[in-house]
Amino acid sequence: MNDTITLPQQRVRTRRKNSHPKPTQQLQSFLLRLLVYGAAIFTFSVLLFLIGYILIRGIPYLTPSLFSLEYTSENCSMLPSIITTVEMTLLSLLIAIPISVFTAIYLVEYAKKGNKMVELMRLTAETLSGIPSIVYGLFGMLFFVTQLQWKFSLLSGALTLSIMILPLIMRSTEEALLAVPDMYREASFGLGASRLRTVFRIVLPSAMPGILAGIILAVGRIVGETAALIYTAGTATAIPSGLLASGRTLAVHMYCLSSEGLHTNQAYATAVILLLIVLVMNTISALIAKKLTKQ
Repeated sequence: MNDTITLPQQRVRTRRKNSHPKPTQQLQSFLLRLLVYGAAIFTFSVLLFLIGYILIRGIPYLTPSLFSLEYTSENCSMLPSIITTVEMTLLSLLIAIPISVFTAIYLVEYAKKGNKMVELMRLTAETLSGIPSIVYGLFGMLFFVTQLQWKFSLLSGALTLSIMILPLIMRSTEEALLAVPDMYREASFGLGASRLRTVFRIVLPSAMPGILAGIILAVGRIVGETAALIYTAGTATAIPSGLLASGRTLAVHMYCLSSEGLHTNQAYATAVILLLIVLVMNTISALIAKKLTKQ
């Protein structure tokens, strides 16, 4: 018999030997899997605990008086704050979305590679996204409220929030545009379309789910913001009569009730409504993103 072993046979035997993991590798794999599952279960458990705690403490105190049109010290109505939250969110997005989306389009589609200005703009956006909200609030108070003499108003708060969410939407839009395959652009250019038409008819619709994800995160930050709005929009309990009128959002309303210590139960009830508003906004945005993805 020929006992010689060819090179392919040696490779097959080597692969078979290496295909069986060592006990230490199995232990490491098991520990990593256990760590990942444990972290996921812990995070989900904390989320369920927070939601359950808020619902248990807040639902029993949801009364019709909390939805009165006017706020008094007796009913602690949150309806003016709900209306102010919607107005603040829409106004902030109306200011921030065009600026951030067009900036991202310039950085991805028009700016040349290696441009120092592009690197500076990206560094500035990353720096702005890491600044604490209290700093934005102090800036808004010094510039919009004091320097421009807009006082505590809806406009001062919306402009401050738009500066806060500007880097968030810009970075998410930039990543969504970069994720669009270059073959889409090349096919459009091959058919004779201009760059502007390609961006608005081909690239933007393809990147819309990613852009919408950034807008969802921005809405969540607007709805839950308190520090910046206390210094810029104020804490007035009435519905703002105009852009230069003061008002409190739902998060500020909940903070004021809890800090006073006299209406803690109503603060928990406000937290339930705030939680439902965020859930409804995320659900609607997810449905819109799903429809855009199918198209």
